[in-house]
Amino acid sequence: MSHVETRQLGNSGINVPLLTFGGNVFGWTVDQNTSFSLLDALVEKGLGFIDTADVYSRWVPGNKGGESETIIGNWLKKSGKRDSIVLATKVGMELSPDKKGLKPQYIRQAVEESLRRLQTDYIDLYQAHRDDEETPLAETLTAFDSLIKEGKVRAIGASNYGAARLQEALQISEREGLARYETLQPEYNLYDRAGYEAELEKVVTEHGLGVINYYSLASGFLSGKYRIAADASKSARGQSVIEKYLNPRGLKILAALDEISSAHHVSPTQVALAWQIARPSITAPIVSATSLKQLDDLVGATQLKLTQSEIEQLATASQK
Repeated sequence: MSHVETRQLGNSGINVPLLTFGGNVFGWTVDQNTSFSLLDALVEKGLGFIDTADVYSRWVPGNKGGESETIIGNWLKKSGKRDSIVLATKVGMELSPDKKGLKPQYIRQAVEESLRRLQTDYIDLYQAHRDDEETPLAETLTAFDSLIKEGKVRAIGASNYGAARLQEALQISEREGLARYETLQPEYNLYDRAGYEAELEKVVTEHGLGVINYYSLASGFLSGKYRIAADASKSARGQSVIEKYLNPRGLKILAALDEISSAHHVSPTQVALAWQIARPSITAPIVSATSLKQLDDLVGATQLKLTQSEIEQLATASQK
């Protein structure tokens, strides 16, 4: 197994590699056989931190949600490698009209269904997929706290919470003596910086939370794959990527990534991820791969150390 540096997820006592693998591809852009070889390779390369959700991949025609967890569970049963990975999943996004939100009764039902699909008796990191403002935070946190006490969950995290609600949740946990959110999963990358840096970063830093950010490559834009309008044809989401990112600011970021990746003889992907890994408040950006070749690129990102001037050059290029 390769050696990859690790960091602790908040104060959870759980150590993870510098990158999180996004399991949304399982049962969506990769089939079960390919998923199995990717999971085997992740363990072998020291990148065994897998993030999924009960709702993955409901958006695919014919799917109903739970496909990603099911594939991971089948792999765990076949490989026997449960102790080799850190497993994160989520609850709260709508699976069906009666299966959504963060009410205690639903959390209880959802965790049992996730455990069954994952074919394991515990989840390392169980996350609220998004804030449910209709349910009091104290009720949600009490439900999560019970799961930790029962040994079904080791730590809890929040995804897509605003700064004020995250702060409130942390204060309730402290006041009521409940388990607290140890992690935050926000959108963050070289292009999409404001949402996280403006308010959330202060909260996570103040409370010592781990951060596993999603869209770390801006839907593939920061890999350098989309440089002209015609590149929209390169993937199903290509058109939306071009519309959002292919503008003067986006091109300025790509130019800085090109210059630095050329100096290090690495890919723009590795530089974009290394920039995030170097940020003190970020624990392990989430990134996906659909082939073993792409996985090697990710391993390279964990080993790339940017200079302070390169970090600043990228930050300047990405300023609005």
